[in-house]
Amino acid sequence: MGARGVVVTNAPLGTAAGNEMLAVGGNAVDAAVAALLTLTVVEPMMVGIAGGGVSHIRLADGRHVVVDALSTAGAAMSATMFTPVSDLPGQYMDTLERRNLVGPSAVAVPGNLRGWCLMHEKYGKLPFADVVEPAIRAAARGFAVSHYLNGAIREHQADLAADPEMARMMLPGGAPAEPGSRMVMGAYADSLRLVQAEGASALHGGALGRALIERLQTGGPDASVLTLDDLASYRAVEREAIFGNYRGHTIAGPPPPASSGVHVVQMLNMLENYDVRAMGFGTVESLHLLAEVIRIAFEDRRAASGDPDFVDVPVDLYTSKDYARICLGRIRDLPRLMQPRLRESGDTTHVTVADRDGNVVAATHTINGLFGARIMVPGTGIIPNNYMLNYDPRPGKAMSIAPGKRVPTSMAPMMALKDGKMLFALGLPGGVRIFPSAMQAIVNLIDHGMSLQQAVEAPRLWTDGHHMELEPAYAPMEAALAAGGREVRLVKTIGGGMNAIAFGEDGMMTGAACWRADGTVMAQGGGLARPGVRFHI
Repeated sequence: MGARGVVVTNAPLGTAAGNEMLAVGGNAVDAAVAALLTLTVVEPMMVGIAGGGVSHIRLADGRHVVVDALSTAGAAMSATMFTPVSDLPGQYMDTLERRNLVGPSAVAVPGNLRGWCLMHEKYGKLPFADVVEPAIRAAARGFAVSHYLNGAIREHQADLAADPEMARMMLPGGAPAEPGSRMVMGAYADSLRLVQAEGASALHGGALGRALIERLQTGGPDASVLTLDDLASYRAVEREAIFGNYRGHTIAGPPPPASSGVHVVQMLNMLENYDVRAMGFGTVESLHLLAEVIRIAFEDRRAASGDPDFVDVPVDLYTSKDYARICLGRIRDLPRLMQPRLRESGDTTHVTVADRDGNVVAATHTINGLFGARIMVPGTGIIPNNYMLNYDPRPGKAMSIAPGKRVPTSMAPMMALKDGKMLFALGLPGGVRIFPSAMQAIVNLIDHGMSLQQAVEAPRLWTDGHHMELEPAYAPMEAALAAGGREVRLVKTIGGGMNAIAFGEDGMMTGAACWRADGTVMAQGGGLARPGVRFHI
């Protein structure tokens, strides 16, 4: 807790970087960008400058700005560039030779660096060089490999070993970097120094961009069709937030291409018709209700979701109270077979930051899958995204590939207000499990009266209409839910490390991090002495 600022990320050095920016007079935007850049070093499996994401900013004057830095398809990309191999729900997104998953052809136009530079330029306070410095320091001096990173390396060891640059960094001596060992990223430190000097243009048209394109254009069947012009022409977009109302609270989230603002509001509108608190937390009745509103949200997401420049997303309809009451008629006792499911990687990162002046940032960014395309650009240390995995590999679909189209996302950097004052901000990694998990945390806080720490750590459930997933703490409910006709699966985690900040009426801010990642909170209290104060003996 602290009154002068709070930073929460999913790695200690990421949090320390943001905290450092607040300590030297920066604001929440400076802190968020510094934290995210540092996370590209210490969470290289999750996020990078050649990735994409969404930042939700509430400025001290009360404005909400959403910076859309999501990746796009390149100008030469087409709806038929991949060959699907199955129409079965679980393999619907799979393509021949995994071309949309691993290697150069899986890489979409990155947006993270453009987005971070845009938000810093417009809303930050410190010189950009200062904001990049903690990331350079972490890369050049090295950091201790966490169990979290070691586990990610082991999970995709075979693919990492196939790329010489990746193998050199992540598999020293042919084995995964051990927990506690020191990982130094000298080449990436040099890349960050170039970013420090040139900003986003270093990647979007400059030397780093040229190196990336050279790596991707292999001349073989795995080659990408991305060009330097794709990088140079990419622009991050500022969008207006989606607002809803739940039991007297204002709920704010990102608009399309993100699903969260629309469908979190939709789900809460449905829940508002029930006495959720009286049902109790974790009861069979409440879990069934949550599963049904999540299922309905996914039905509508599949019907109309994606880049609003390409898809007509009926935002006003989906977020209306009247439509929510109509949706109640779709709640049922037993599940039925659903449409093929689209896929999003569950591997990303999230930061939540607040400063003493009233600026708040909730930002979710990624390279999509663990280690993105699982290749590294020689001489740069850059790991590019595999965002092509998020498009439907078939033509004629709402989420089919088209030049310039932004990838769909479930990212949910959410905020809640009461009487116009910030109440809490939160977010998490987890692909399609993100926005239902964020909704459950909101319900935990508003309906069940949980503390912030309880809300982010509480067990979660998830479904998209096929099976239902339960975290271990819900295991006692498995039999009862299965008896009701559901296919229930117990899973280790649903979504990733949630982190959040709550705002008290007395000006105190409370941060909370989650057991599902290396979540770390730092808060600043106290402060500088009043003018004229001296200590005399």
